[in-house]
Amino acid sequence: MSNLQKSTPSDTTTLAALQQLIDVVAQLRSPNGGCPWDLAQTPQSLAPYAIEEAYEVVDAIRSGETSAIKEELGDLLLQVVLQAQIATEESKFSLKEVAEGITQKLIRRHPHVFGDIKVQNINEVRQNWEQIKAMEKGESATSHQQLSPKLNRYARTLPPLTGGMKISEKAAAAGLEWENVDGVWAKFHEELAEFQQAIAQETPERQQAELGDLLFVLINLARWYHLDPAEALQGTNQRFIQRLELMEAVADRPLSDYKLDELETLWQQAKAQLSQHLE
Repeated sequence: MSNLQKSTPSDTTTLAALQQLIDVVAQLRSPNGGCPWDLAQTPQSLAPYAIEEAYEVVDAIRSGETSAIKEELGDLLLQVVLQAQIATEESKFSLKEVAEGITQKLIRRHPHVFGDIKVQNINEVRQNWEQIKAMEKGESATSHQQLSPKLNRYARTLPPLTGGMKISEKAAAAGLEWENVDGVWAKFHEELAEFQQAIAQETPERQQAELGDLLFVLINLARWYHLDPAEALQGTNQRFIQRLELMEAVADRPLSDYKLDELETLWQQAKAQLSQHLE
């Protein structure tokens, strides 16, 4: 605790701004003159907004636009304050307890900053973090070493591509790994053949399962080549939309009125135009 920085005058204005947000949210939730929409919300009904706002923060960060980042962080902060306000009304916990909880967690998990522990590199920081985290959760040495509970948590809480990458990384670190990338490519071709067979001969449920297996191998290939599959798909989505925008900009009628070969011509023109911008 002795390493904590003392407050400065600028911190006071920050706290005042946060308090104003807390007061505004409390008024929105007030039965006396509050907003009907805000009053109707529950933690469950607000949960999708937390996910949506988190994604919008990431999108703003990728754009590099300072004003957008600031706005989207505000929207995400609102979701935190709203959830805490509802919990306060239900006498479950307060925003103060939320802040205190994360502060104490950070202090506990950074003994090399707030204590006497010495670390040599980032790997030691990670190891300490995981050990302290296990102790906090009351996990035994044996249960902490078990891989499946961690992987199950990633599968439950993360978007599928991100979760798949985390699962792949942890499994590989535990020894569930190919000897070289040739083995991953062989597995890819094996899963591709099984998916094609399922599409041709098997039930939709089996087709879905084989598609999942194929995608998981692609995630493993991405890991071997130090690529981010979520970022890769996001980039492809954006490029597709950009090409579509260029097609619509030159089209003299709805795209649905064009023949397939005409659409292909417009697509290739848009692709070439975007390629020139990237050079």
